Amino acid sequence: MGNKAVHTESAEIPRLMVSAPWKSSGKTLVSLGIISHFAGLGTEIRSFKKGPDYIDPMWHRLASGKECHNLDPYLMGNWGCLESFVENTKPAEGLLALVEGNHGLHDGLDLDGADSSAGLAGLLQMPVLLVLDSRKVNRGIAAIVKGMQVMQPRTEIAGVILNRVRNPRQGEKQKTAIERFCDIPVLGMLPQDDELLIPERHLGLTTVEEMAGAAKFIKASGEKVSQYCDMRLIFDLFHKAPPLRVRKRENIAPQRDLRAKIGVFRDAAFCFYYPDNLRALRENGAELIFIDSFRDTSLPELDGLYIGGGFPESFFAELSENRGLLKDVRERAESGMPVYAECGGLIYLCRSASWEGKKYEMAGCLPFDIGFQRFPVGHGYVDLVSSSESGWFRKGEKVRAHEFHYSRPVAPDVSCSYQFDVVRGSGITGKRDGAMYRNILASFAHLHAAGNPGWAPSFVSLAEEYRKKYQDWI
Repeated sequence: MGNKAVHTESAEIPRLMVSAPWKSSGKTLVSLGIISHFAGLGTEIRSFKKGPDYIDPMWHRLASGKECHNLDPYLMGNWGCLESFVENTKPAEGLLALVEGNHGLHDGLDLDGADSSAGLAGLLQMPVLLVLDSRKVNRGIAAIVKGMQVMQPRTEIAGVILNRVRNPRQGEKQKTAIERFCDIPVLGMLPQDDELLIPERHLGLTTVEEMAGAAKFIKASGEKVSQYCDMRLIFDLFHKAPPLRVRKRENIAPQRDLRAKIGVFRDAAFCFYYPDNLRALRENGAELIFIDSFRDTSLPELDGLYIGGGFPESFFAELSENRGLLKDVRERAESGMPVYAECGGLIYLCRSASWEGKKYEMAGCLPFDIGFQRFPVGHGYVDLVSSSESGWFRKGEKVRAHEFHYSRPVAPDVSCSYQFDVVRGSGITGKRDGAMYRNILASFAHLHAAGNPGWAPSFVSLAEEYRKKYQDWI
């Protein structure tokens, strides 16, 4: 990516984290409501999602009209989170930055909480707006808030929103207790509303593409939050954040010319891509060409292919019927074109997939038949170690990633080569991940370019080599 100089600068970025003591308390509803409200006023608001999730950012993007980026200390490291946050809040003048936490404020892998939402709030020096589920509790809700205040790592809880309040009497009791014992303001009380719930599916919330009336839902969220919350005080919370001191890297090398064309499957079946990953490919000289796996019956002129995760199981019939695209992918892969596939992409490259009693033909690039289980096969962070030398990864290189899949090979082919040994997680076999064939690397793991800075340069280099070697073939 070129030589880079490093210096420290102060960034004025009004910012706020929306979090909760535990998951499913209403963080996403409140976040969408705040984003929708301020975007509706013409304020530019950039949003981020803490953690590896792909679905919440889709909702954020629809609400703000801008890409929502992930911030995950485990996947990206502290420096990667800081760099992504600053880079994706440009230009900062007049802009608000909102980060939606994941799980509970203090939940994380590390006992010290460094990788929790509270840890990220401390890293980014941002105040926290705490969303509380008001059901089944009265004045004791103040004890929950107090615990959030004193738990390490300490963070500034600057305000509270009560959600699912049964009636005004209950809300007032909770408000009085919190403001007296915790010395922080309650900025809103949202009544119970079963119509303002995003349906959940087996991989989390329903995506915006799958839910009819998603835009209407977001508009209603903004109206509800602005009706029951003090938006002027919430606006002020963004400006409580101090100037953020960051290390800034400047690219002092000349910008790269176009080196390769990389296709990206992007549609309702394959929609799990970190924006920073796509940006990293572009910064390394790739032109990205988006492909619809339903409507495109052949591949355009390409030097590489990126097939991300998503919900292929919801569209197996359509994917299997598109024989022209399946054939083209198989032939290009056989020719040595580099193909990087994550989870749903791995399934697409297999021989077949069985879902709800039916078997569907896939691309046939990998010697697997895929089946699905009732419960997740792999769910959580993954630690991998490269066990072989390839154009993708060096031997011994460590990779941190994330997996969430109900699928697995029915009978893994013992002759298949793998890039990784699994230290933590499930992968393809429980012990191995990263199936390799020619220049294919297919894995159940989703990696982030910020935490794996060699991934994008390697991908583009492989595509560039293929372009030079096979330019007459295509």
